[in-house]
Amino acid sequence: MKKNSLIDIYLQHYSTGEKWNLNANDTENISQVVVIPAYAEREMLFSTLASIAQNQLSSLEYSFILCVINNKGNSPPAAIKNNLQTIKYLEALVKKKSLGKFSTDREIYPLLLDLSDAKLKLGYIDASSRMNEMPQNLGGVGMARKIGMDMALRLLKKSSTPRNLILSLDADTLVQNNYLSAINNYFTQKVKTAIVAYEHQMPLNYEEQAAICCYEIFLRYWVLGLKYAKSLWAFHSIGSTIVTSTEAYLEVRGMNKREAGEDFYFLSKLAKMSKIGYIKETCVYPSARPSARVPFGTGKRIQRFLSGDQKEEYRLYDPQIFVILADWLQLMKNQFICGDDEILMKTERIHPMLKFFLRDCDFAVFWLKICRHTKDEKTFTRQFNDWFDGFKTLKLINYFTKEVYPQINMFEALERLLSMSGMSGLKLNAETKIPKLEEQIKILQYLRTVT
Repeated sequence: MKKNSLIDIYLQHYSTGEKWNLNANDTENISQVVVIPAYAEREMLFSTLASIAQNQLSSLEYSFILCVINNKGNSPPAAIKNNLQTIKYLEALVKKKSLGKFSTDREIYPLLLDLSDAKLKLGYIDASSRMNEMPQNLGGVGMARKIGMDMALRLLKKSSTPRNLILSLDADTLVQNNYLSAINNYFTQKVKTAIVAYEHQMPLNYEEQAAICCYEIFLRYWVLGLKYAKSLWAFHSIGSTIVTSTEAYLEVRGMNKREAGEDFYFLSKLAKMSKIGYIKETCVYPSARPSARVPFGTGKRIQRFLSGDQKEEYRLYDPQIFVILADWLQLMKNQFICGDDEILMKTERIHPMLKFFLRDCDFAVFWLKICRHTKDEKTFTRQFNDWFDGFKTLKLINYFTKEVYPQINMFEALERLLSMSGMSGLKLNAETKIPKLEEQIKILQYLRTVT
């Protein structure tokens, strides 16, 4: 079926609908759209746009930047006011209006002047003002991303290029000046989805530096552990790093509407379709600020670090859990003709508790179903990976953390996992439970090279 027919089917059955309109200056000859949800981001968004504007003119010509200014009807008045001001700024840029009336905003006004001179193909969606708000039961970053990504599909429908891309970014995330071109050059016919390398911005405040350093080490340890286990889900799940082809976006029926964790679930679905690539030729820089907007994620972890017992933050999953995961995945590579009882018996050799975890996950029911409907090993592998996906991987790790192997000191865990992985590029001081911040930063810099 032709691309446009598939897009029409998606827009008819799975999109967010036609409620939200696009305000834009130029949508011609584009092959990739950068979608930026923004909720009360007046102070951050225009710095992000300015960093995009520093990209090469040739890449700006085929890229469209789409801001989704969003809130619910019951959002705090201050957030709504912030959004409405943001829309005024964007409207002035898009319609080439005079910016003089904004000169009292000394921080943003210079950015607006620079953006007015830039060759940025810019647009926005008003999902904020009265009658345009997002639904109160669905509003959140997932819904905002979906509104933007679905609009991106409409824009890319008329593109004549063989590969069209949707780039997911955040309003507080800066990019390098090769961001647009590096992504465009990375994608080939074999690549459907990728994530961009990232490094959190380093705050000026010492405590916040410690907080983001601790959190990013945790994120990279997680991926390092999954890599050790040879898991298919060994990739970072950060919304501002995701790039997907329109083809892949249609295959998974678009972005979800989750309030939080939308990036994890979206990438998990995409990973079931094809391998997730990793674009190292450029980098994005997410903000490290504390926030209580969502129940988990960067902002929440930074806030928790700053307000709680910091010693408790320096803890990670016991590496032994990744050993169990690795052995489980290896076991299931050669079990096409085995019964569920035989498999459960073999799991006891890995760890006695693994059998109980699988029973809790209704493994026997899944196995009966897969054996009835699978006739070859290739199909079996795909069906198993669909079942034991990123979410079940997370459940297994949390189960063994709760029942058998509690979290241990961050740097002890890291040293053990690096040793298990055959990586000797980092030397840790065994006598120091929590190294000085300068040493932690060196550790983080090393992890950025291997994850």
